[in-house]
Amino acid sequence: MSTTAAPAHDRPRRWDSPFSDEITDADVQSLLSRAPFVNMKADNFPRSATLPDVLKNDTRICRYKKGEIIVREGDYGTSAFLILRGTARVVLSPALPPSAVGRREPARRGIFRAIAQLWGNAKEDEVARKRDRSRFMRQDEGETHIILQDIPRILDKHRTATINAGDFFGEIAALSRMPRTATILADEDDTQLLEVRWQGLRDLMRYDPALRSHIDRIYRERALSTYLAEIPFLKHLDEAGKAKVMAATQFETYGDYDWSGDYKKLAQSGGSAGKEPVIASEGDYPNGIVMMRAGFARLTQRYGGGHRTLNYLGSGRIYGWNEIAHNWRQPDNTVPLQHTLRVIGYTHVLVIPASIIEQVVLPSLPKHLLPDLIKTEGADAASPFTRTPFALAEEKAKDSPEKKSEAASAESRVGSELMEFLTANRFFNGTETMVIDMDRCTRCDDCVRACASTHDNNPRFLRHGPTHDSIMVAQACMHCADPVCMIGCPTGAIHRDSFEGQVVINPATCIGCTACANNCPYGSIRMTEQRDESGGILIASDAKPIVKATKCDLCIDQYGGPACERACPHDALARINLNTLDDLAAWLHR
Repeated sequence: MSTTAAPAHDRPRRWDSPFSDEITDADVQSLLSRAPFVNMKADNFPRSATLPDVLKNDTRICRYKKGEIIVREGDYGTSAFLILRGTARVVLSPALPPSAVGRREPARRGIFRAIAQLWGNAKEDEVARKRDRSRFMRQDEGETHIILQDIPRILDKHRTATINAGDFFGEIAALSRMPRTATILADEDDTQLLEVRWQGLRDLMRYDPALRSHIDRIYRERALSTYLAEIPFLKHLDEAGKAKVMAATQFETYGDYDWSGDYKKLAQSGGSAGKEPVIASEGDYPNGIVMMRAGFARLTQRYGGGHRTLNYLGSGRIYGWNEIAHNWRQPDNTVPLQHTLRVIGYTHVLVIPASIIEQVVLPSLPKHLLPDLIKTEGADAASPFTRTPFALAEEKAKDSPEKKSEAASAESRVGSELMEFLTANRFFNGTETMVIDMDRCTRCDDCVRACASTHDNNPRFLRHGPTHDSIMVAQACMHCADPVCMIGCPTGAIHRDSFEGQVVINPATCIGCTACANNCPYGSIRMTEQRDESGGILIASDAKPIVKATKCDLCIDQYGGPACERACPHDALARINLNTLDDLAAWLHR
């Protein structure tokens, strides 16, 4: 392999690839003359990111005709919108069908290109080819607006709301790294929007307290309204009841937005669950229902001198409901909380006070939706509806050995020790975690070769990682539910694919700052030196090599999915969603 140094090149910088090439200095001055930018103090912004620079490089002006879709429910997005002129319509319920909003799968490599990659890959490592950039076009290139046909007929069947000039929207997806919560379309011809990508929104909120307070307020209001509408035991409430619940609900956050740094310190210090922040403690009186909005929490129970992990709760899970319902039904035989809820990483929760549940929700709840009473006699005080599935399955298996496999839940089939391993390492964050059964793995490296052949002879994962018994979690991007690697990226090079949500890196806009690699809690992102096609290392003007971030992209442009999984001849490797334990339990007992 040649190590000849290539001629010096300018090192990539944050705004080498602006959000749009079309925004002019006149546009920037126009924006600075209107709210909210006219009220911002320019002196609060640093020289490295002045207010005009942010508007010039991190925003773009978009124009839509009536009926054109601006954002679609379910798409992943990392930008927010400010309406400059006109109005927009947000579809609240029911959601529009996929066919109406033009959803389609991302383009895949054709069969001939897929075959040709077997012999057309570069001979040198990490060659910076121009053709690589075509796989990840800039967001403003080749964009096609989708027009919703027959608007009156379609919208008559859906509940909608109007967003007016001066309003922000899209901030929920931009701030929480979650999918869009609603479809929004232009409601007037020549509707004009300012789209602000995540990096610019971050800077605007960081250096302008008023905008930060405003965005935080509307973010909380919209997140609350959207989430409460999906809670099963709230769906039967009338509008007055829902209004009372919303007025009393508290929106709380725990942990750090950039939680990976604290996690790394905790792991290096040998920290355990006992050091994690506690939302609610076993044995305390249940003062409210905790509903997981985003992030994860650990469910533990006292065990000997410590705590045993029973499960972890992700978005949509509820804590404290059974105890509050029991105490309302039997005020003379109240029970405390049966488990402790501990914060893992960065967690959004909604808390509904017990008094509101007792006064508004429970009296009008149909009897068949009420949970069973919690047993209070004996050592096993919790009912099947309060205990974790792990504890219940253990008891059933003990009482009926012949029905062990039938009664066992996912938690019991995985086992408490493996669950502790997954939780301690935060692997539940992964939606496509690479797990390897080392008892079946023969170390043939077919998975690595398959990965290399689909990525220009550059494998995008390492076949080693933390191991519990015979189960290894390899160092391959897990495409996390909460991808903290995206937090510090100054250019948006690391982002979610808008259709299926894979976390991918755009090599054209990566400037090699190492922020994503430093943030990744799992060591799954590597910085690699770039070479030209003759093998020479690309050197920047400061005489240091030019590097780019690389990682698994889940073979996003390949038919058939991840090449590593398809190539394993012994069924030893799988990509598994660890947000829940069902898939892992099925794979372990395949």
